[in-house]
Amino acid sequence: MKFTALLFLLCLLLSGCNSGDTPTTTPHIPPAATTMETTEDATVTAATEAYTTEAAAPVFDPYFYISNMSLEELVGQVFLARCPGENAMPDIETYQFGGLVLFGRDFETETPDSLRNKLEQFQETSHIPMLIAVDEEGGTVTRISSYRQYRDSRFPSPRQLYTNGGFDLLLSTEAEKCLLLRNLGINVNLAPVCDVTTDPNAFMYQRSLGQSAAITGSFVSDMCRLMSAHQIGSVLKHFPGYGNNADTHTGIAVDSRSLAELELCDLIPFRAGIAAGCDGVLISHTIVECLDSGAPASLSANVIHYLRQDLDFMGVIMTDDLIMEAVTDPYGTGEAAVLALLAGNDLLCSSEYAAQYDAVLEAVRSGRITRSQLEESVARILRWKYKLGLLAE
Repeated sequence: MKFTALLFLLCLLLSGCNSGDTPTTTPHIPPAATTMETTEDATVTAATEAYTTEAAAPVFDPYFYISNMSLEELVGQVFLARCPGENAMPDIETYQFGGLVLFGRDFETETPDSLRNKLEQFQETSHIPMLIAVDEEGGTVTRISSYRQYRDSRFPSPRQLYTNGGFDLLLSTEAEKCLLLRNLGINVNLAPVCDVTTDPNAFMYQRSLGQSAAITGSFVSDMCRLMSAHQIGSVLKHFPGYGNNADTHTGIAVDSRSLAELELCDLIPFRAGIAAGCDGVLISHTIVECLDSGAPASLSANVIHYLRQDLDFMGVIMTDDLIMEAVTDPYGTGEAAVLALLAGNDLLCSSEYAAQYDAVLEAVRSGRITRSQLEESVARILRWKYKLGLLAE
């Protein structure tokens, strides 16, 4: 490469290029290519284009993997399944999940070494490396640090950290968290929480930062960049913002605010996270009337269209757990999973993966869900895995 670059510079000198015409390098990821604007010398332009082509890094092609996957494997990739308590290895082999989400029970009886070894075995069983996710928000949601074998005390909530030490303490603690997750073999944290709440009695109050939408947005963007630097996947939640609404684990919550109100407050942190390069967005089960008065956000094509088109998010869209009563009561377990994919979700958080896998597989076989739509979702998931270093080019 050094010889090629020297030869290129020699060509420029021989073509009469003075110092004011020296080509510049534009920062880019993957590594930058050298470009030059000129209309006076076709030879120099051709040489520059050849150099640019030579220096360009290869682009990851998820369809290389997709073309070698069976229909059953493609369906498995759209499931972020609750880690099986028993028969984990046979289920991973059978379903070939896109990923697993771990809960407290998966950490309680393990040590850091035994957990790391177990997750390595899970990954070896999977034909394609899995997303290994956890809810380690801090405060009331600490699946890992609740147990002293992983940390002397549970991670404080972002609200508490910000109150006690501002962004410096908050981000230094989050960096420690990223290192812990990476050391255990976990590559996705279902965080940060983007919700803006003001009512102390609201379901999401303790889990929110407790600051204005603008400050929450700064927190979210900093978190996404920090997590990316540690190769930990970030997931903004719970789109389009819980606000002061009720808990959808136990029933339906209806948000009657206008879109203007959401855009002036709740959507600001999501915009900030998307601009910072977040990997995923998790959709809540709240009915947000200004976007869709007839369906929960997680099952609404209108809500996902807004996220894709108005907020320009091109990453992985996932549901909140499809076992929650806000979706299972009105639609049933299997149908909720099918409707979620039809609405445009890519990844299904599923504690009832056996029934929901069968329902999705049948929907694809019947043509209700098209194979092309399924492949588009799998392509987004595989691009995320590549970014996390799980897949080769």
